[in-house]
Amino acid sequence: MAALKEKRTCGQRCEDFGHFVWNSDNGTLMGRTPEKWVYISLYYVAFYVVMTALFSLAIWTLMYTLDPYTPDYQDRLSSPGVMVWPDTYGEEDVDISYNRSDKASWMKMANILQEFLKPYNDTMQLECNSYNCTKGKYFIQNTFSAPNHTKWACPFTQSMLGPCSGLEDPTFGYNCTMPCVIIKMNRIINFLPSNQTSGPPYVNCTVLHGQANVANITYFPEGGQMDFSYFPYYGKKAQPTYVNPLVAVRFSLVGEMEADIQCRVVSEKISYQNIHDPYEGKVVFSLKAVK
Repeated sequence: MAALKEKRTCGQRCEDFGHFVWNSDNGTLMGRTPEKWVYISLYYVAFYVVMTALFSLAIWTLMYTLDPYTPDYQDRLSSPGVMVWPDTYGEEDVDISYNRSDKASWMKMANILQEFLKPYNDTMQLECNSYNCTKGKYFIQNTFSAPNHTKWACPFTQSMLGPCSGLEDPTFGYNCTMPCVIIKMNRIINFLPSNQTSGPPYVNCTVLHGQANVANITYFPEGGQMDFSYFPYYGKKAQPTYVNPLVAVRFSLVGEMEADIQCRVVSEKISYQNIHDPYEGKVVFSLKAVK
């Protein structure tokens, strides 16, 4: 019967490990001579230098092929989305509801609109976007003629929204039965909404439910139009001072003062019947004024 292997003590194990780390008999460090360790170290240094160089070359080649001003792939954005302010979004829809007799309630709506319109301040816009744009024509720019290698952007001022600008009435009509909402179309780089022969895009709002509760709908600027001069958009890097054109819509509420409304941006190249994207080309919201 084979003899059992002798159990080694802790001290003997430490001695064996120390002998493995440095063997003075044959001059090896962890099983290899210093010469072999030099060869191995040089091999791995060369290996990782080559790998780093290849990775850097791949990244440089990728970046060289990218246009810093235009995304390579934007085929999923064939038609822009539409949003409404005050942006009191619920779980599934937009519910703009306020109490006329509660100042905190209607001031909340007014404050949302005031905050949203800060970039549209008249003085700020005329300082940042001082270019004199030609109305009724697409603003095509083939060169970067603006300062700092950028492109010009047309000014859109808060005062262009008339009675819904918040300048004449800071409450935006939310202290009574004539509330204003602001419609904004999202940006798509190089997007042209229509042929110039068919007219500029415009906002059209229809009452889906509660038609008897809406006496009148008024648009600002006149006709709810988004002028051609704000298109195309060339991207944030090319047009850092660009702001979206807006349309303000004022509703005169009567009766029960509650309605479901759809506001659509009408143009031949803007679709609105995409069942997979309820905000493409249109926005639906409920508007309610409580006494």
